[in-house]
Amino acid sequence: MDFQIKPLPAADFAPLFALSDDALAARKACRMTVTETPGTPCRVSLQDAEIGERVILTNYMHQPGDSPYQSTHAVFVRENAMQAAPVVNEIPAVISTRLISLRLFDQIHMMVAADVIPGEEVADAISAAFTDAEIAYAHLHIAKPGCFAASAHRVD
Repeated sequence: MDFQIKPLPAADFAPLFALSDDALAARKACRMTVTETPGTPCRVSLQDAEIGERVILTNYMHQPGDSPYQSTHAVFVRENAMQAAPVVNEIPAVISTRLISLRLFDQIHMMVAADVIPGEEVADAISAAFTDAEIAYAHLHIAKPGCFAASAHRVD
């Protein structure tokens, strides 16, 4: 079954880069300069930030569905990040090179299945999951820190 990975929208984060450090702190966010790579995966560009790049680390509601699984977590966003637009069935390297927690949700935002898999197995796992009509969408989390990476949606 075909799917598409959806990054977070750049417009949600662009205003943060104009804020002072104090204003960021008031929003439970902070500006950082990347010192090693990989390790700072941008949720907008779906690429690892490079050494010397500035990023914002902020809390983001990645699971806004009205259910017990509603959730927020810390995400990195690169300054001037270009919006990623993965093609159908493409898994960006920022996901395919990491251990991924795959979480599958139904129409009422209840988690109905989950697994931890190597990133290179994500495409097959999502494709197989979407053959089940009960699965409405998937969330991919970088397993070790547990942070949200992107969502995946069925392509009809």
